[in-house]
Amino acid sequence: MAWELKRISKVKMKDPILIEGLPGMGNVGKIVVDYMIDALHAEKMYEMYSYDLPHCVFVNEENVVELPSVSVYYKNLGKRTLLLLAGDIQPPNENSCYEFCNTVLDTLEKANAKEIITLGGIGLASVPKNPRVFCTGNSKKVLMKYKSPLISPNVYGVVGPIVGVSGLLPGLAARRNIPAVALLAETFAHPGYLGVSGAKNVLKILKKELKLNIEVDALGEEITEGFASEKLKKGRASEVLRKINMGNNAVLGKGGADYIG
Repeated sequence: MAWELKRISKVKMKDPILIEGLPGMGNVGKIVVDYMIDALHAEKMYEMYSYDLPHCVFVNEENVVELPSVSVYYKNLGKRTLLLLAGDIQPPNENSCYEFCNTVLDTLEKANAKEIITLGGIGLASVPKNPRVFCTGNSKKVLMKYKSPLISPNVYGVVGPIVGVSGLLPGLAARRNIPAVALLAETFAHPGYLGVSGAKNVLKILKKELKLNIEVDALGEEITEGFASEKLKKGRASEVLRKINMGNNAVLGKGGADYIG
């Protein structure tokens, strides 16, 4: 079964820009996008399903099971629509990842998407004190747009293959002439780590480039830097942390990659 989209709400999109943030190294992308969904009061537009998802469920605080999910949220901001791709889990294998990315791109192409921004972490052997953010993209033209003092130049030689949706989505988008960049923040190389400092630095860039009315410092109020397994607590944050633990355990673990988006 390929990936299936279930439409939750019908919205007329205006020059949409997609920001992707699924679990990965340091969970940088997931932290940023989950926070943006809350801060911008974004609403769910699509739910995505596949039999390729791991055969597991999450148990929430009400003792009710939930299937792993991937969703697209939207927020109309003036003359454009911001789409936020979030979820509990990455596509678990190569074929599934290609099918997932092409399903997303089919939808974006029909909506005349203007740009894609994927988010992820660059795994380091130790926790960085002030994580740098690097940028790569699918054309020199789109990279010129993201020249900023907040972004470290020359990612070449810093990171190996970008594994997962954060790398594949921009790569496949090039075939459809959709501009795309990946913003990659330094973090500790462990899938259960919460790279909040790197996530904040990515959020600063998004706030500036997209002119978002969003508070960066509030990002760490519920979830702080460290291992998800050590920070479980009551409330919405605990659900996020449990799903990070379970999701990464279900999907990751092969090892051998410098970077997992």
